Amino acid sequence: MTEKAVPKVRLLTYTPEPEKTVAAAARLCYSEQSAGELLREFSDEQAERFLGKLVSIGHYSPFEHASFTFAVDGVSRALSHQLVRHRAGVSFSQKSQRYVKESQFEYIKPGSLAKNPALSEEFDGLMALLQEKYRDWLSAGVPAEDARYILPNAAATNLVVTMNARSLLHFFSLRCCVRAQWEIRALACAMRRLVKEVAPLLFAKAGPSCVSRGICFEGAMSCGAAPLLGAPEEGGSHE
Repeated sequence: MTEKAVPKVRLLTYTPEPEKTVAAAARLCYSEQSAGELLREFSDEQAERFLGKLVSIGHYSPFEHASFTFAVDGVSRALSHQLVRHRAGVSFSQKSQRYVKESQFEYIKPGSLAKNPALSEEFDGLMALLQEKYRDWLSAGVPAEDARYILPNAAATNLVVTMNARSLLHFFSLRCCVRAQWEIRALACAMRRLVKEVAPLLFAKAGPSCVSRGICFEGAMSCGAAPLLGAPEEGGSHE
C-alpha cells in the first residue's frame, strides 16, 4: 500500500515558440503577409507588445493556437472526475482500470485524514480491505472490468492531458482559486508553474479571477481577496 499526496506533473511537449505563434496568428487577421512570414519576422519585443494588446482587449481566440501536453501521475480518481469537466480545447488519455490490474493500487490520502492518527489508520485499513476483496474477486474469475467497481475514488491514476493556452487560462481561473478542491488546486498550480517557464507572456496573468481580472465570481463564498462581481470596489479586501 502506498500513500501519495502531491501530484507529479511534467510538461511533455508544447507548441514551438508558443508566444510568437499566438502573436503571428492574431496579426494575420490584419496583415497581407502569411503566417509563416509574420512568425519569422516577429521579434520578441513585438510579440510581447502584441500579446499585451490581445490581453488588454480580451481577445483570447488566438491563444488556442498554442498547446501544452502534460504527464500527470499519482492523482486520485476523485481528481480525474473533476478534470474531465473541462472539455473545450482539452484532450485526455487515462490509465484504464479495465486493462490494468489494480491488485495493489496506490491511493491518495487527504490531509484532513492524514493528520488524524485514528482516522488515518482507519482509512489505510479500508484501502487494504478493498485491495484484498479486489484480488479475491479476480481469483474467483470476476473480470477486471467488473472487479474495478469496488475501487475507491482515492485510487491513484495517471493521465496525459493536452490543453491549448486559452483553455489553460480558464482552467487556472477556476482551479487555482483558494476555493478549489485541494488536490486539483495543487495540480493546477503545478501546471501553471510549468507553462509560465516556457511561455511567461501568455500566462503572465494566469490564475484565479482576482489575479487575472481583479474581481471575484464566488459570491458569498469569496475569500475577500478582490471585489465581488457587481459589488462596490471598496467591498473587497486583500488582507
